[in-house]
Amino acid sequence: RNLERLRGRAGKLYYSTAATLSSRLMAAALTRRAAAVAAVLATVTSLLAPGAVAQLSPSFYSGSCSSLESIVRSGMVSAVQQEPRMGASILRLFFHDCFVNGCDGSVLLDDSSTLTGEKNAGPNANSLRGFEVIDAIKSRVDAACPGTVSCADILAVAARDGVNLLGGPSWGVPLGRRDARTTTQAAANSNLPSPSSSAATLISAFASKGLDSRDMVALSGAHTIGAARCASFRSRVYNDSNINAGFATRRRQVCPAQGGVGDGNLAPLDAFSSVRFDNGYFRNLLSRFGLLHSDQELFNGGPVDSIAQQYAGNGGAFSADFITAMIKMGNISPLTGSNGEIRNNCRKPN
Repeated sequence: RNLERLRGRAGKLYYSTAATLSSRLMAAALTRRAAAVAAVLATVTSLLAPGAVAQLSPSFYSGSCSSLESIVRSGMVSAVQQEPRMGASILRLFFHDCFVNGCDGSVLLDDSSTLTGEKNAGPNANSLRGFEVIDAIKSRVDAACPGTVSCADILAVAARDGVNLLGGPSWGVPLGRRDARTTTQAAANSNLPSPSSSAATLISAFASKGLDSRDMVALSGAHTIGAARCASFRSRVYNDSNINAGFATRRRQVCPAQGGVGDGNLAPLDAFSSVRFDNGYFRNLLSRFGLLHSDQELFNGGPVDSIAQQYAGNGGAFSADFITAMIKMGNISPLTGSNGEIRNNCRKPN
């Protein structure tokens, strides 16, 4: 699914000066980080399976690369200050990585003469972004700790920081993943949910990854930040009946009815606060303001309506469940031990 979103009016991003944005981002991050990390450490251990606890741990690099988290955070601060939407883009990269053969950095691999990877799969082509941010962070991490930290782990930490820098929660990220040496485009095409998915299809897709209905709804709440392309919401705004009429009219202004025209035009997934990680996405659903068909399916007389309603009225419950779901998702089929490798370049196998 598309996990990116912009905030503002009619798909445009409005914010004040870079200095003001910087102060706002850092203040939001600092007020949440210390309390959230302490509160979640116990949850991390309880969420991981017994075998995985010994392999993935927030302290995995404490002896081999103690500066990892500060380096990643510095890189994400720079990226998000330059473009707030990048927080959503990196989060989406992590989601798309984990849902295809597990959280193994495979989404970062470029196509080559010997590998046709995930980047040009249907759900990813012309929409995944942020690769250069991960490349830059990887270079800085390797300068400090050569050949030590996987691209998969860098992406996991960067996704957490992207959320936190836009006002969302923080948590201890279990680490110790290694990088895949290969992947396939077919795996991405078959594993990533579609923006036209029904609630039942979403529940099934997430269940196949060990994630329950509450996890699915909480992770969908990542659409409180970022943007979607017209090609992803055209059918919704022209054909769906469970949509606010005025909202549909406004979105049609940036998304022509004719397929192939304006496919890349963007609209914010959260119509009112697209550069602030909050529970506004769920309040939008209650008013039929879901941008994607799959968004509105979370509140459409179906099996997860009550969860969406709870999150709309209780931002704390959403944040807590989002942390739980992110940790669970981050533990999907990691490569550990001697499996995989530590890539020198995130874009290609060693």
